Amino acid sequence: MTPDPIQEQNSPLMPTPSVEPAAAQQSDMTMLATLTPEMLSACLTRELRDATPEDAAIPERDDAVAIFRRHLGRYQADIRNRFERHELKGAGAAKKIAVFTDVMVRAIVDLAVRATIGAGIVESGVLPSFAIAATGGYGRGLLAPFSDIDLLFLVAEESAERAHPLIEYVLYFLWDLGVKVGHATRTINECIEEAKKDTTVRTALLDARLLAGDSALFATFEARYILACVDAGAAGFIHDKRRERLERHRRFGDSPYLVEPNIKEGRGGLRDLQTLYWMCRNTFGTRHVKDLLAPEFIWMGLLTEQEAARARRSWDFLWTVRLHLHYVAGRTEERLTFDMQPVIGARMGYTRHGRQNGVERFMRHYFLTAREVMRLTHVLEPAVLRQAQGPVANAAKPDEAMRQAGFTLLDGQILPDRGVSFDQEPIKMMQILDWARVRRRPLHPLARHQLIRWERRATSLRDNPEASRIFLDLLCGDESVVEQKPRRRPTTAAVPSVVEESGLSYYGEYPPAGHAHWLHILNETGIFGRLIPDWARIVGQMQFDTYHVFTVDEHTIEAVRILDEVASGRMADEIPIAYELVKGLHSKRALYMSVLLHDVAKGRGGDHSEIGAEIAAELCPRLGMSGEETETVSWLVLHHLLLSHTAFQRDIDDPKTILDVADIVQSPERLRLLLLLTIVDMRAVSSRVWNAWKATLLRELYVRVAEVLAGGLATTERDVRVRHAKEITADILTEEGVPQKDIERFLGLGYAGYWLSFDYETHRRHARLIRAADAKDAPLTVEVLPLPARGVTEVTIYTVDVPGLFSKIAGALALAGASIVDARIHTMTHGMALDTFWIQDTSGQAYEETHKLARLASLIEQGLSGHIDISEEIARAGFGHMPMRMRAIHVPPRVVIDNGISNTYTVIEINGRDRPGLLHDVTAAMSRENLQIASAHITTYGVRAVDVFYVKDLFGLKITDKKRLEEIRERLLAGLKEAEAEASACADARYSA
Repeated sequence: MTPDPIQEQNSPLMPTPSVEPAAAQQSDMTMLATLTPEMLSACLTRELRDATPEDAAIPERDDAVAIFRRHLGRYQADIRNRFERHELKGAGAAKKIAVFTDVMVRAIVDLAVRATIGAGIVESGVLPSFAIAATGGYGRGLLAPFSDIDLLFLVAEESAERAHPLIEYVLYFLWDLGVKVGHATRTINECIEEAKKDTTVRTALLDARLLAGDSALFATFEARYILACVDAGAAGFIHDKRRERLERHRRFGDSPYLVEPNIKEGRGGLRDLQTLYWMCRNTFGTRHVKDLLAPEFIWMGLLTEQEAARARRSWDFLWTVRLHLHYVAGRTEERLTFDMQPVIGARMGYTRHGRQNGVERFMRHYFLTAREVMRLTHVLEPAVLRQAQGPVANAAKPDEAMRQAGFTLLDGQILPDRGVSFDQEPIKMMQILDWARVRRRPLHPLARHQLIRWERRATSLRDNPEASRIFLDLLCGDESVVEQKPRRRPTTAAVPSVVEESGLSYYGEYPPAGHAHWLHILNETGIFGRLIPDWARIVGQMQFDTYHVFTVDEHTIEAVRILDEVASGRMADEIPIAYELVKGLHSKRALYMSVLLHDVAKGRGGDHSEIGAEIAAELCPRLGMSGEETETVSWLVLHHLLLSHTAFQRDIDDPKTILDVADIVQSPERLRLLLLLTIVDMRAVSSRVWNAWKATLLRELYVRVAEVLAGGLATTERDVRVRHAKEITADILTEEGVPQKDIERFLGLGYAGYWLSFDYETHRRHARLIRAADAKDAPLTVEVLPLPARGVTEVTIYTVDVPGLFSKIAGALALAGASIVDARIHTMTHGMALDTFWIQDTSGQAYEETHKLARLASLIEQGLSGHIDISEEIARAGFGHMPMRMRAIHVPPRVVIDNGISNTYTVIEINGRDRPGLLHDVTAAMSRENLQIASAHITTYGVRAVDVFYVKDLFGLKITDKKRLEEIRERLLAGLKEAEAEASACADARYSA
């Protein structure tokens, strides 16, 4: 049924034919400023009539297209203006677009009939039996500005051939207007057959709405289609829609808390609400999405008034965001990317409030809205399933103990017994979760209803010992034994097992194992934030960068899930060191609590580690943790970035680095806990963040610090370790038959730092490389070795040491598309440089293909031999190009110089926007300052690069003069800003082109 026309106030009268042309045009413009569907229809009729020659039935095609295109642009502009002036909400604007599109399509159909069948037949009313219907979203009366319009051309068997010219005319006319059309031409029988074979077709036809043509034919189609759906049964359709949703979530993101969500297809988005509508449409006969929120569903007990109101707001909010996305992008765009977020947030009126800027407030509103959509799904879907499939056969019954606790089972799901009120007894909210966990029973949707409704009463449980005990059990308690699964009563339709085939669970199935499941329930119902107010502050809290994939609360719960996986051994292959550590752990509760609280102070300003440690020190005793556990949790939260910061941004071959970490840690147990916390924290950011190279660095750091804590390293032993490394290398080379004089020469080439930087196998390879190069008097030797187990490729360069060597190598590697993750720079005693770089490709993996390895070596040789100008090639390659969504993230350049980190080196830390060629620019600037680089440690966090260099001056000494240090810092910072400006200008030029 066509939506009612939208009435406008103060609508001007239609102009009469006697008005002069200029006056008529002015009157038209006034009228279109307050356009209604009736006015649009009248305007089109009059202008098409005026443009029609006296001896023709319709205007010339070009004239007709121009008339329609003009009015199409005008009503779209009118709706956009009213939407952007906040006169219309998103769903309201989408309805208006659909209503005006209806008018356009009907006018085009009328024109097509006159063009292909003839005006005389039209006036006589004898037409071929056909109908044109809107389907899909357009059928529901909602259209986004740049969405396709889906049309069904319904034809009778006997008039199919006669209708084809008319259908072609309509389609070509719409395409000439630039309208994207999804279309199908079918008879009634074909519609029913296609719907049986394809759930997508069945779904689209559910919303079919007559636009023009034979109403009797369309009514016949509706009646037969409804009967066909009833005969097919709802169970199979629901099964297919749930499977489709599962696959869609996997494709667009399994979490609703992704920081760049797809608002249409992602979890918690518009499509999830529409899926609920389709399920209800099949089961209850719901006609429109708004019916989900109507009083009838409240009376049926499916939704509370509060939930219905929140669902309406969610629907409008998501549509409003979607329309802004389309208008800003100027095309169909459903992903809320980083560059779109601040623009749309500002358009919707979100501004800075306290420490939270406008874009963060906007995105938090979005994530809370996605949570509401998930809540609605949890509430409505089980009711739909029960209606479609019937109750569980042989479902478990509550025992006496459960009854006495105040709970019962319905369809195998736990819910409060009659007379139990969460309002009167808030502790029952925690107890029902405890019983569900222990008995491995899912929560009944009515129980979720009650938890959501009375979540505010959980504030009274903050100092309740039983509530604290249950909370800790939900966080880290032992998993229970699963009872025997109930069998289901057979359904009328043969439906394959969703659980077995797709991982979905029906309403009578057991909840998934793992503590993260219960934390999700606490978070989604709102109880979590009521129990722990500090948690409420991070719910939906996003971090406006490209490093973090989830909001803070979702990242934290994901970290708990990863810890569960590690503890159970299910990630032993991916993170073997973590599995070995967790097996002998003594402080399980402290570890889980530190994972829960490590980011709890994000978004408050200041150091979130320090603030988080204070929160932990106050919260843990209230939750019933001992003084020792509280101290451990607080310490872990305070230092949760220590190991990653040290492993990725410091030289772990420097003894002082290891000793400094050992001095902070002091305990082997704390070291194990800290490493586990570091691993699960990184892995929970994104699977792409964790890789073999980072695992290698953390493992090496852990082993060396553990050695110190066991009393195995002291600075006085440095010479002993160097001597031991030389002795082992000499033995290996002797066994290989290397002459003694060559062995002695090689042992005399490296300074102490060299012998402590590599293992014995690498020393052996270096000896072979140097012997071969010296035998040929080769000025340059490049060796490339893939190390897939460590996730890197090792590049070794042996050449004459000259100023700017590091910069040239970095530039050549940038041209090859490689990212440097670590580097060791060694000048040997005879003046040759032996530099080692560990690199990865753009996907964070090692280079292994032969042709890529050859290209790497070739580019380095050409760059160092002067055959190519590195700086010129980098500029020509246009590395300033960066996707707009990444450029939205502001990364201010920063240079920090620290002389306290190392006893022998000055450490320079460079922060800036990551881009190919950045390392080349930075090291070239260092070369101009006459700095010698001993090692470099490169880490990226999304678009932010953190490059740390251990340097000395031209004379090989640590730089101590404060004036000189400040001079270096200012020049490096100026160079960094200049390079960033050039890259941005290059990017702007490319976008303009």
